[in-house]
Amino acid sequence: MPIRLVIADDHTVVRTGIRALLSEESDFVVVGEAGDGVEALELAEELRPDVLLLDISLPHLSGIKVTQALTERRLGVKVVIVTVHEDAALLAAALRAGAVGYLVKRSSAEAHAEAIRTVMRGEVYLSPSLRHAVEGNAQRMAEMGRHVPAPPTVLTPKECHVLRLLAQGSSYDQIAAALDMSLSTIEDHRSNLMDKLGLYGRAELTRYALQYGLLNS
Repeated sequence: MPIRLVIADDHTVVRTGIRALLSEESDFVVVGEAGDGVEALELAEELRPDVLLLDISLPHLSGIKVTQALTERRLGVKVVIVTVHEDAALLAAALRAGAVGYLVKRSSAEAHAEAIRTVMRGEVYLSPSLRHAVEGNAQRMAEMGRHVPAPPTVLTPKECHVLRLLAQGSSYDQIAAALDMSLSTIEDHRSNLMDKLGLYGRAELTRYALQYGLLNS
């Protein structure tokens, strides 16, 4: 069964270009296009695509707001932000809102396809330039004497497993089912992770997992 996609961008030329980039992939099918944030949210609710390729700067409702709304409504739509902005702060905001991918528009057709397939495997995808930014930011923090999170060795194997699933974009329900635990136990593990590592929220946990190569460990 092909992966069902919705493309949301306020420029028709961009939407057409992304569709053209993906048109030769036999396992993809574009089921809808949206020109603003409200339309993107409505289409996602109506069509329930597997992946929403979403511009971060949309009229009426930003890509971040659309992502937050989809996360809150638990529709099962995987959001990949597609943007010109190579900005670590925007990346953090997107991850915090619930996005599982962050793709720079200038990326190749192969990168677009890789991003879609990566998030469909339950993993997080970041454009390579953003991965370097995450790693570079950690290095700058260390050089400036600012807080650097503890290494993974302080975590138990179970905490590492929970961290990996959180960073890959799994919901609390999905993690609880995968590990045969209650939701409250998963929430306790999340709290322990943040306490041990000195981090706050899923976005920082995801950056940490990327920094230490824990997503596929």
